[in-house]
Parts: sequence; C-alpha cells; structure tokens
Amino acid sequence: MFAHSAFRVRRACWLSVIGILLVLGGCAEEPSTLERVQAEGVLRVITRNSPATYFQDRNGETGFEYELVKRFADDLGLELKIETADNLDELFASLNKPNGPVLAAAGLVESDGRQQHARFSLPYLEVTPQVIYRNGQQRPTRPDDLLGKRILVLKGSSHAEQLAALKLQLPELAYEESAAVEVVDLLRMVDEGQIDLTLVDSNELAMNQVYFSNVRVAFDLGDAQNLAWATAPGEDRSLLDEMNAFIERAHKNGSLQRLKDRYYGHVDVLGYVGAYTFAKHLQQRLPRYEKYFREAAQANQVDWRLLAAMGYQESLWQPTATSKTGVRGLMMLTLRTAQAMGVSDRLNPKQSIEGGAKYIVYVKDQLPESIQEPDRTWFALASYNIGGGHLEDARKLTEAEGLDPNKWLDVQKILPRLAQKQWYSKTRYGYARGGEPVHFVRNIRRYYDILTWVTQPQLEGSQLAESNQHLPGIDKRQPNEQTPPL
Repeated sequence: MFAHSAFRVRRACWLSVIGILLVLGGCAEEPSTLERVQAEGVLRVITRNSPATYFQDRNGETGFEYELVKRFADDLGLELKIETADNLDELFASLNKPNGPVLAAAGLVESDGRQQHARFSLPYLEVTPQVIYRNGQQRPTRPDDLLGKRILVLKGSSHAEQLAALKLQLPELAYEESAAVEVVDLLRMVDEGQIDLTLVDSNELAMNQVYFSNVRVAFDLGDAQNLAWATAPGEDRSLLDEMNAFIERAHKNGSLQRLKDRYYGHVDVLGYVGAYTFAKHLQQRLPRYEKYFREAAQANQVDWRLLAAMGYQESLWQPTATSKTGVRGLMMLTLRTAQAMGVSDRLNPKQSIEGGAKYIVYVKDQLPESIQEPDRTWFALASYNIGGGHLEDARKLTEAEGLDPNKWLDVQKILPRLAQKQWYSKTRYGYARGGEPVHFVRNIRRYYDILTWVTQPQLEGSQLAESNQHLPGIDKRQPNEQTPPL
C-alpha cells in the first residue's frame, strides 16, 4: 500500500513537471523573420536576371534592384545573398518555401493575382504597362486592335494577368505566355517580326528600346502601376516593416531618386533617329578608331568605351570635324588644351584621342575630393565640356539652394541657370551655356551603355538567359549600367 502511494506521488510529480514544461514550451515564441535573418547574418533575396533588375558584368553584380536591395542589406548590417529564378512562377514558389529566400526584389507589380502568394512593400517606382509593336506595321491604338495578333508575354507576369482580364471582355483575344524568355527577348522578337505584339513596363522599355530600332509603343494598357518588394504571406510583418521603413528613408534622403537617375535618367535621350544613326556609325566608323581608343585608354587607365562615347558625342567619330569656335578633331580639342596635352596635330585621330584621354584624367584629378563616384565621373565629363570654373559656379549656386553640390543629380538642375542673367551675375565666371554639359553627360552615358552592351563578350551574359538557348535570334548580352572607371 505504501509502495502504491509512493508511486502515485511520483506520478503526480512527473505530471507536474511535464505540465510546467508544456506551459513553458507554449510560452516560447518562434523567432520572427527579421530575428532569424539577423541571427544568420545573411539576407537571402530572389530576383530575375534582366538589365532592370540584376545581372553580372565584368565589374561584378549590378542592376537597379540589386543596388537598392544591397543598400537595404547594408542598412541592416547583413550579408546579401542573391538567388535568381528562371521565371516568375519559380520566384514566388521559392519565396514561399520554409527555408527559402525571405525577400523578392525583381521589379514586381503588386497585382490582385499575387496577393495570395506574397505581401508587398511600399512602392519605390511607378511604371506603365505598354503594348509594343513593330515599326512598319499598323499601329494598334486600342484593346480591340489586339485581336488576331501574335502576342507573347512573360508567364506569370502582371501583363499576363491583364490579358486574362481583357479576355473576359474580348473572348476572341489570343495570346501566349512563356517562361523561357525575358523582357529583352520579347523586344527582340517584336523587333525581328517573330511576334506581332508584347507587353512590357515603361521602365524596362526605356532601358532597352535603343537596342531595338524597330520597336515602338502602340498604347498604354491601363493606368500606371507600382513596383514593390515582396515577402512571404502571413502574420509576420517584422521584415516587411523594416523594408517599408528603409524605402521611406530612401525616398526622403534622395538616395532612391539618385539611383533612379543613374539607371533611368539618361535612357531616352537619343530617340529613334539618334539611335539608328549611332548604330550605323558603330558599324561603319568605330572600327577605324577602336584601336586608338583602346591604346589611349590603357595608357591612361580609362575605360576605352567611355573615350569612344566622348568622341562620338564630340564629333560623331569624324577626325576632321571643326566647330565655329575653333575646336577641332575627333575629340574636339581647343588649341590651348591640345598644346597642354602634347597634341601637335588635332586632326590626327590617334593624337586627338590620346589628348582627350589625358585631358579627361587631368580634369577628374582637379575635382574636389568631396565628389565621389559615380558622381565624380559625371562631374568630370561636365567639366570637360564647360570648364572647371563654370562647374564650380554651378556647385556654389546648388549649395545656396540647399541642394548637394557633390551630387550630379542636384547640380545638373542648376547648371542651366548659368545662361540666365539673374543667376550668372552672381557668379565668378559669369555667363555660360549651362544646359550643354547636362545634355553632353546624358548623351555620353547613353553611348557608353550601348558600347558596353555590344562589346561585352558573349560568355559574360551566358548564365543570365540559359533558358533562352532554344529561341532564335536572342542575344544574351546585357547592358552595363556600371559607373565607367576613369
């Protein structure tokens, strides 16, 4: 009897202990997503391989989405680990895996169809969905004009959702979705007549249109939409709240606008005619002088494509070019500059390019140390065009306006004031055609982008579009938006 009583006591004690453990276990909370990534020290992000999101060039990882999310990771003190999805369906599936990436930064439009697959951050970029057609074909002007056309869009995209909704109104509408293409592929297929139409967002068209001379905008399909980052759906808002706070700060401190300007602020400066002319000169004129650009670049540690872009802006790669003001040659050097750089014959293309290379390095070295890259490159080009004195005047006016004199985005807004008496009368060096360096820099940036894209070895972009191998006529090289090293 005593033994039985003792057993009951021990059993009661064990039950009490188990009960306490269960209570304690029930009170212990699972770590939040933010706590988990902070403990791991790594922010795992999934994205797409495209010029507007993420790609690798000879300088490493780059792309608008990459740079923005890299700043977010740095802000959190975390290492950034990038993963890429072959298509949008795979991207959302990976985002919902228990041990998968915790954030998608891939130029995603927040749409009704995606709400069940993700929670979206505050917007960071506004885009417009656009119907794209081939020049020379009849231009569609309304949704009814899409009937009977060969239409291809990205599988799982917001554009596929738009067409599905439109098909409810227009049952005869036919279109295809493909997971084996990216935006550059769709534009190329329209450009070459493989398909009649596609849908892309305005930002991606602006970045890529210059490479496809036959591509045109037919009409906007619907209102502007917002791009946002995404996390897995659920009650846990810890990481989402941090994302929103970061995006708000990026809006307020101007870093988001500067990033937009870097990637999109110069993409539409050429137009159709300028792009076509440049493409023609690229084939007919550049081969004559490419050797000189490469030699001068190597000797002066300058990117040869930057020198070539400068030469095209100055003279359209014409060694005998002469202006009314007396600047001459392929790099359009003044007599004084040519003499200072050791150029005896400005009409000699080799000498002119060597002189231009030496001079841009000299100009950059004269800039204040407070101007850092990538802005330092743009300031150097502006100074090359307008002179250091006028550029310093513009920087002082910029500072007086409460803007940042070390940021090209701010100074380019003020430079045109140097042509207005109410402003240049307050400066040391007086009147200048301040709008010219702004256009000068924008054009050179665009020419540089194109030169980088067309001269990049095929191997560098091979991993970016492996799923496109079976598609005819698709060039897998990607535009380079990196800052050119001076």
